[in-house]
Amino acid sequence: MNHTPVVFIHGTWLHALSWESWAERFASRGFLAFTPGWPGEAAAVGDMRKSSETLADIGLDMLTDHYAGIVRSFEIAPVIVGHSVGGLIAQHLIGANIGRAAVAIASAPINDIPLPDSPARLWTPGRAYDADPEQLVPLSPEQFHHAFANTVAAEESDRLFERYVMPTPRRLLADLGHPGKVRSPRAVVDVANADRGPLLLISGQEDLMVPDSVTRAVYKQYGDSTAATDLKQFADRAHSLVIDSGWRFVADYVLGWLDERGLRAYPA
Repeated sequence: MNHTPVVFIHGTWLHALSWESWAERFASRGFLAFTPGWPGEAAAVGDMRKSSETLADIGLDMLTDHYAGIVRSFEIAPVIVGHSVGGLIAQHLIGANIGRAAVAIASAPINDIPLPDSPARLWTPGRAYDADPEQLVPLSPEQFHHAFANTVAAEESDRLFERYVMPTPRRLLADLGHPGKVRSPRAVVDVANADRGPLLLISGQEDLMVPDSVTRAVYKQYGDSTAATDLKQFADRAHSLVIDSGWRFVADYVLGWLDERGLRAYPA
């Protein structure tokens, strides 16, 4: 019996291991779950903290092409689930008719939608262009808790940091956009494509990294398309909503949405 594949794409500062609970949950429902890392990403988080130079040259173009190749490699078109920059990639791919459906969770903004400046955020788009000799941007446990996992207790945040967090490429942050700079073409999404598969946008209403207002602005851009586009906002949830103790509520909502859209584990 054929099973529907699901490709999970992680975002900035997180390792592919961040999808471990989701992969198990989706597999238990009959889906084939795949959590491929970025090019050059080691299997262990600790190795990426010690030596993550292999990520230094990764930009949005390379990352998008990497996952496009993976999604196209399946005989059955996969569902794409992305978080943060992974959500942007998921939207770009489904907008180009790559994949069967897409879920973008706390997605980096698309097209001309800006990411507003915030002193609470771990970085601002302008800082990505600073003349900094370091090609990677690390996080401290305190920074992670302050802006990424701001709705959970410090003890839980520290556990999440230890298990999932790694440095992220400065080049990738720059590609996400800055006033006066040209964004990567891979940050552009064909929001008018009426032939694409269904898309679900998810936000956390306490997200300091990608505010709920950004996700709502993205949802509005899809308003003229007749393709299925849905929005789900989770109250009291931060950017860590895919890995913190409430992850199952989000994952089960996605599973329910897939079922409602006729996207089942065993396609006819």
